[in-house]
Amino acid sequence: MEKAQRIWRHPILDFKRGRKINFQLKGKRIEGYENESIAAALVASGVKVFGKSKRFNHPRGWFCGIGKCSSCLMRVNGIPSGRTCIIPVRGGMKVELQGREGALPDESNIKAERKEEYVQVLVIGSGPAGLEAGITSRKLGLGTLIIDENPISGGQLIKQTHKFFGSKKEYAGLRGFEIAKIMLAELKKYGGRYLTETSAIGYYGKDGKHKFLAVQKLGDSYRLLEINADNIVITSGANENYLSFPGNYLPGVYGAGGVQTLMNVYGVKPGSKALIVGAGNVGLIIGYQLLQAGVEVKALIEAMPYVGGYLVHASKIARLGIPILLRHTIKEVKGKECVNGATIIEVDENKHPIEGTEKELDIDLVLIAIGLSASTKIPFQAECEKMFVQELGGWIPIYNENMETTIDGVYLAGDVSGIAEASTAMLEGRIAGAAIAEKEGYNPEQARRIKKDSFSELCKLRESSSLKAVAEGKRKCQQKWNEVKNYEK
Repeated sequence: MEKAQRIWRHPILDFKRGRKINFQLKGKRIEGYENESIAAALVASGVKVFGKSKRFNHPRGWFCGIGKCSSCLMRVNGIPSGRTCIIPVRGGMKVELQGREGALPDESNIKAERKEEYVQVLVIGSGPAGLEAGITSRKLGLGTLIIDENPISGGQLIKQTHKFFGSKKEYAGLRGFEIAKIMLAELKKYGGRYLTETSAIGYYGKDGKHKFLAVQKLGDSYRLLEINADNIVITSGANENYLSFPGNYLPGVYGAGGVQTLMNVYGVKPGSKALIVGAGNVGLIIGYQLLQAGVEVKALIEAMPYVGGYLVHASKIARLGIPILLRHTIKEVKGKECVNGATIIEVDENKHPIEGTEKELDIDLVLIAIGLSASTKIPFQAECEKMFVQELGGWIPIYNENMETTIDGVYLAGDVSGIAEASTAMLEGRIAGAAIAEKEGYNPEQARRIKKDSFSELCKLRESSSLKAVAEGKRKCQQKWNEVKNYEK
């Protein structure tokens, strides 16, 4: 099974797997490699069922691949509800499926220490927005710390094999994983710090002072970090949207981003025959990423009468022979313990299924690529004022042109401020970092120049037809921020 599931040759990527190691699943030996997650090692070994749902006892597999859903939770070394998609596999580790009981861990299995520290700028999230916020604030002289719950820094960048558009300042012409390496090197050059496997669990700011609690994984133990910060930049990204249809809980129904993580970060095939649902940029891009990994793509379906992503991506997968079926949706997925087929159906102009137009597909993999929603738990828990902005994907915290929320010293950047794309996320991170430096009096003239240039770049990017709606959503958000602040005065 390992030979079939692992990607040993890829046209672009070279996977650094490390040593082969053994761990246990329900007492059976499983082979994995250093530098990969438990979930990746299990999928590579042919394991698709990670647990059972508590209410209906349905089989569950992984879904998002970045620790933001509950699909891959398992008992790891006796501790329940471990997010196996972001926990690195270790030799001798014991992994168990979780049932309905959800037993608490034994106290003897938890080792934790406590540490308190102070930093001028705390950045939560190390994707393109977080890295740029950290680079900019550190370059301008501020002490900076970036934390991320994933084992590898870079966010969505590390799983992208296509070349980026835009300007040279935002790394146009380079592939996403190459950009991540450059940005991490830049952060290190300026002396910026970052911690992986460190989860932000709560904001406890009061009276203008900011405090975050975070849990840092240290091998088999944990450290509780109490981080006091003058300023916080939240770059927590986005969650993948889900889709309701019979059988959607089955292992084999995965988020598109989760599949990118599995294939392009860990070098593991998620299946052999795929159906993609959604013709936005993510759905189109993953079409040829699947082909690069040796996965057959049976079809890409889209309920709308048009392709939502860039024409260049749609043209590429069409040339590669992937059928794009517009005005189609998924009717049901078949299988008992995992996906072994699907039925798709045409829809009318009101998106109602047209009976008699069903088509049966022989697949073992369904990728959901129907958009994203801002991952707003942290700013909402901090009680940042919010509003619903359709153009930005739903409920988001409100903020001004400097990316500052209604809580002084708490900033946003990237998809948490509204769904867009990597180039604008970098620019927003740059603006937030420069705005903090300007406010704190660190190289204020240079900070203002950086902000001015970044605003100019953003305006150019948002002139494109695909981002005009985003620009309108940002305008509404900033207008609301002004209303709230004026009311407070």
